[in-house]
Amino acid sequence: MKSYSVQEINEVLKGVIFGNTLQSITAPEQLEVASNSEISFIGNKKYEKLWSSSKACVAVVNEDISIEPGENRAFIKVKNADLAMSQVLELFAKPMPSFYIDIHPTAVVDKTAVVGVGTKIGAGCYIGPNVQIGENTTIYPNTTILDESTIGKNTVIWSGTVVRERCHVGNDCIIHPNATIGADGFGFRPCPEKGLVKIPQIGNVIIGNGVEIGANSCVDRGKFSSTVLGDGCKIDNLVQIGHNSKLGRFCIMAGNSGLAGSVTLGNGVIIGGSASIKDHTTIGDGAIVGAGSGVTGDIPAGKTMLGYPAVEARDALKQWAILKRLVNDSKK
Repeated sequence: MKSYSVQEINEVLKGVIFGNTLQSITAPEQLEVASNSEISFIGNKKYEKLWSSSKACVAVVNEDISIEPGENRAFIKVKNADLAMSQVLELFAKPMPSFYIDIHPTAVVDKTAVVGVGTKIGAGCYIGPNVQIGENTTIYPNTTILDESTIGKNTVIWSGTVVRERCHVGNDCIIHPNATIGADGFGFRPCPEKGLVKIPQIGNVIIGNGVEIGANSCVDRGKFSSTVLGDGCKIDNLVQIGHNSKLGRFCIMAGNSGLAGSVTLGNGVIIGGSASIKDHTTIGDGAIVGAGSGVTGDIPAGKTMLGYPAVEARDALKQWAILKRLVNDSKK
């Protein structure tokens, strides 16, 4: 079991220690359930009240904290406790699952595929013709990468993922279990003779560098050209990204949210959980769409939208307050 002193942890965080403890720190944990050998964090002043009842011996805290650590306890004050805690978690992280051989004998790697130095391919994987995989990438068991796709270097693809033909994944990406990259877009048109006619989806998906895609999420291939996810995008579990959508850099989509076809997101857009975005909609840089909202039209840069249909957040809150008042009045 790993353990550290408060001084050793602060060598990594480079904060300022207030108070002191001789207790060895064996793990990070939430304030409410931490034991006296564990470290926690206070990232917001509203959680200061939990410190007195917590058993944690150390907390990583923001510089504006207004309480004292107490006897045999310590604070490590930093500029951003949330970011600093990510460094603490890395200290205690367990090793990734091991590979005893770089390419497992049960993996099927086509003779035309190019696999970079240091790349590991697990049991039961299929790597198709003319696939190119960069250096030091890890592909966990039972992953499928189809013809002419490319995977960058230092990327991790977890089990059950399917990367379909001609799709491209960048460097330093993480794709979590059972994600599907490049399935057909949802394209059908009514036909008097045949009912619903399938529209061929002949494009692909292009994923930039440093992108993370959650478990069971789907990024559909373009109908004509490419569905594109820009560098640094973070996609949660169970997210749907429709065909020919374009995401700028560092966009965030929370779980169960979805983009219909040909949606354009600017840089730094945040889509809350279970939000739905109508097809052919453009959302400007830095805009925020609240959880559960339904976007039916374009959103200018920097706006925060809420509700169904989505309106500016302050207007939505006013509408809800008026509705609540009307309901309460009707009960009198």
